[in-house]
Amino acid sequence: MLRWFTTVILFSCFLGLGLSVAILGPTFQDLATNVNRNISSLSFIFVGRAFGYLSGSVIGGVLVDVMNHFLLLGVSMLATTVGLYLVPFCKTAALLTVMMSVFGASMGILDTGGNVLILALWGDKGAPHMQALHFCFALGAFLAPLLAKLALGPTVSAENHTESDFHHPALNRSSDADSGVLFGVPNDMNLLWAYAVIGTYMCVVSVILFALFLKNSSKQEKARASAQASRRAKYHNALLCLLFVFFFFYVGAEVTYGSYVFSFATTHVGMKESEAAGLNSIFWGTFAACRGLAIFFATCLQPGTMIVLSNIGSLTSSLFLVLFDKNPVCLWIATSVYGASMATTFPSGISWIEQYTTIHGKSAAFFVIGAALGEMAIPAVIGILQEKYPDLPVVLYTSLGASVATGVLFPVMYKLATSPLNRQRKENRKSEDQKALLSSSGLNEYEEENEEEDAEKWNEMDFEVIEMNDTMRHSVIETSGNSLTESTAEICNQPIKCSGV
Repeated sequence: MLRWFTTVILFSCFLGLGLSVAILGPTFQDLATNVNRNISSLSFIFVGRAFGYLSGSVIGGVLVDVMNHFLLLGVSMLATTVGLYLVPFCKTAALLTVMMSVFGASMGILDTGGNVLILALWGDKGAPHMQALHFCFALGAFLAPLLAKLALGPTVSAENHTESDFHHPALNRSSDADSGVLFGVPNDMNLLWAYAVIGTYMCVVSVILFALFLKNSSKQEKARASAQASRRAKYHNALLCLLFVFFFFYVGAEVTYGSYVFSFATTHVGMKESEAAGLNSIFWGTFAACRGLAIFFATCLQPGTMIVLSNIGSLTSSLFLVLFDKNPVCLWIATSVYGASMATTFPSGISWIEQYTTIHGKSAAFFVIGAALGEMAIPAVIGILQEKYPDLPVVLYTSLGASVATGVLFPVMYKLATSPLNRQRKENRKSEDQKALLSSSGLNEYEEENEEEDAEKWNEMDFEVIEMNDTMRHSVIETSGNSLTESTAEICNQPIKCSGV
């Protein structure tokens, strides 16, 4: 019961993580207004949050191996709560950037610690739970714009979340200098309510995590960790490096397509803004829906099978996108298939590698950093290339290239992960055969020893019989000799008696 309750709390943590990550998009314009900056000049807060996320992943990877998991996650959730409460009160761009960095660091710790803890709870049987964990993140990212719309009213643009992360149009033309006040009441109280609701939710979950820390003893965690510490693949480091590159391309392509598909549809295909927003929504909608269905698929399919199916789907859909880049019908269908194909790759990758080698905090931090670097680097490079070559569908080429890269990397990882196991199985079979041969030879030796003992017994009995025969023969000879002497003596005496008559 405690394990299931802990799993549900982890789901709640990742729901809040999705809300916290995605709330920045629809509220970005209001935050820019709050600090008297236009959107184009405030784009570096995304860099600050990404840098904090990377730092948090590294810190979380180190601390998760030496600290109690519940304490670490509770502290990170509490830090996220403080960040959510303070962000609307920031009145300077520099303070907002620092706050976003701290905010991102706490989310990085939460992401790394949550993945490690779900693996510690369920091990290599946790594929459905890993899918459910990341579905909760996608659900939170889906609910954040809806929550912002309810809190901020209908003035929040539906396209703001899709474009603002990487395209920052100057919606707010105010060029006033920042005021000297660091903290202050936000101009729009609805902005405060949007962040306060998510912050309160995160605070409640952090209290439950602290309660679990007080209830759960560290001995149970150490025993569980020691039970799993023996499983280590022969090419452990090589597998982690390849998974780092794998997640780099995968997450980079996912974020790039989800961020640029709106502008691509309007500029390259000629769609209306409402249609382009719908295209963006169908990508994330199928992404979240398929991640939810993957919870049930993971109960009957192996993680490796799900990765192969995802690679086939993403490769096929991205190829159709490149070949028919100006066809609206193909764009709608291929985008939905691409979103569904990208949904299960990340959680399936973590569950797959756990089958061959145990993932600890530093290992989890390593491939989470790869995913974060892909999220930072690939969209930035594609933005520069798209501006340089506006007539080319650079976004679609990126999706196809990333699909090819992941499709090539996974067979290599599978070969490295399974070849030592096949060798070990052969060695185990040889050792079993040797044991069988030794056991059979032991039986033969035992039988031969028994036969020798029986032969010795029979020889002894034969010697006894021979000795008995010899004694009997001597006795017979002696008795026969005595009888002969007696008979000759009697014969000799008889003629003497006759002559006397």
